[in-house]
Amino acid sequence: MKNLLLTIRYLGSRYHGWQVQQNAVTVQQVFQDALEKVLGERPDVKGCSRTDAGVHALEFCISFQTECRIPCGRLIGALNHFLPQDIAVLACREVPLTFHARYSCTGKQYVYQILNRRVRDPFLQDRTLHYWYEMNLERLNSAASCFLGSHDFTSFCAEDAREPGNMTRTVAESKWSRNGDIVRFTVAADGFLYHMVRIMVGTMLWVAQGRLEPEDMSRILDTRNRAAAGPTAPPQGLYLQKVFYKDVNFRA
Repeated sequence: MKNLLLTIRYLGSRYHGWQVQQNAVTVQQVFQDALEKVLGERPDVKGCSRTDAGVHALEFCISFQTECRIPCGRLIGALNHFLPQDIAVLACREVPLTFHARYSCTGKQYVYQILNRRVRDPFLQDRTLHYWYEMNLERLNSAASCFLGSHDFTSFCAEDAREPGNMTRTVAESKWSRNGDIVRFTVAADGFLYHMVRIMVGTMLWVAQGRLEPEDMSRILDTRNRAAAGPTAPPQGLYLQKVFYKDVNFRA
């Protein structure tokens, strides 16, 4: 028995997120279908995250145990042969049997991408949020800096998806940047709550509109009340960009 760690990339537009669901097509289901065709078995795969419907992943990690003897290089090619064009396996390597794609993860980095201009771009449909109002990055970065460090993010978690437990997360990176008409919010933390990044973005867009001040982010955090924050930004602009593990080079 060996434990394999695979890195995949996918466009989430056609899928209802990662995790298998009844009456909906998900990335996990499609990946397991391909895996069964290659291995002749359907192993229990562990995903690093539960991405929402319509959310994309530039780097998503999966682990599973198997007795298959196919070398990693050949396994990548075989899986990509059976996967649809909007999902691709990038890398594969063997890891210790104790490794778990989700529970061994030490952090993740997300990017939210916005097309900031008056006219939409059909080629970016379902891949960015089209937002044509002015975006002052100085104000936005002042707001984003309020999230750095350890905070209780109850105000930035969907109310209908909360589980009892610790709502504190430690944010190591929180910044806005612009490249032409594309504006990106990048955030990295040791973990994320349900809809956390999308609510952060939706709330900071209220800062861009002048409905909130940058320093209001700290006040909203302190309230621990979802009603104090802004709307949840649409899913199509969100990308899981990087997954962090300790002592694991999953690009090998």
